[in-house]
Amino acid sequence: MSELSERQRLLLSLVIHEYIRSATPVGSKHMVDQYSLDMSSATVRNELAELTELGYLRQPHLSAGRVPTEDGYRLFVGSIVQESELPDSTRRTISHQFYQMRTDVEQWTRLAASVLAHQSRGASLVTAPHPEQAHFKHLELISSRGRQVLMVLVLMGGEILQRFITLPEPVSQDTLSATAQRLNTLMEAKTTKAIDQMNLQLNTLESDLFDVVLEEMKQADSMVSGELVLDGLTNVLAEPEFSGSEDARRALRVLEEKPLLHDILSKTVLHGSSIGGVQVLIGGEGIYDALSQCSIVLARYGTPGLATGTLGVLGPMRMSYGRTISIVRFLSGLLSELVTETITE
Repeated sequence: MSELSERQRLLLSLVIHEYIRSATPVGSKHMVDQYSLDMSSATVRNELAELTELGYLRQPHLSAGRVPTEDGYRLFVGSIVQESELPDSTRRTISHQFYQMRTDVEQWTRLAASVLAHQSRGASLVTAPHPEQAHFKHLELISSRGRQVLMVLVLMGGEILQRFITLPEPVSQDTLSATAQRLNTLMEAKTTKAIDQMNLQLNTLESDLFDVVLEEMKQADSMVSGELVLDGLTNVLAEPEFSGSEDARRALRVLEEKPLLHDILSKTVLHGSSIGGVQVLIGGEGIYDALSQCSIVLARYGTPGLATGTLGVLGPMRMSYGRTISIVRFLSGLLSELVTETITE
């Protein structure tokens, strides 16, 4: 597309800011009055017409003002928008919340989703940190009822896998604890492949539980990402463009269909993106029809080679990109620190 003049860039930025604020088409006279522009309404109208011809704006009706197009938002996000830094007090509050529960991965992924939804006023999505290759960290065996045993398997990076096992015969808690301790010693910090290649002398109980652990780790290796946590759906549905519309129903289906979200995350973030690098998908990028009226801001977090996850915000295309990018980037860095601490404990 043609290179824009400084004046056109300014006007495009103002149209987008105003449309994000009001959710109504923006007219030339309103812009002159609202921003005290040193140019006439006719000049602004001509520039907006040119931006419309170039594909950055559109006019819903002949008598209406202008609204941004997908290309307009992309130019805005790529070269115009300035990140709105979070206030220091907000950063300190969020950091304190996380460090109070820094050893509980499940809790801080849910907290991350809650903070993202609140700060961005959008729908948040956070995947738990997932090892690129599963590494054994710790095993607990808890006697339940009769022959039932709860197996709690912790992988390096904080991922927790739980499974009930039915043994051939009842076993005391002391025996289960001793068995878990022996397997912990044998498998400590080993990958799935290394464990699979071990040639051990085990008794029947140890052998049975060893096989279950190996099966769980193989399943973990086959997963693209960790558990997906969502929050803030009502924020999206409350936006004017989604209120009771087909667009709202499509956005709802996207957030309800977790396989689709995992697919979006795996194709846009998990393959080759750097830790902390923010990506913005506008209007589904021509790939996902259900996101034609939405934007998603995403970032990867964690420690490459050990465990990584993804966090992001889904909202209307007129979301507040500066603030959303800022909170996504901040939380990506915070969660990366937590993952590193968890792994190196």
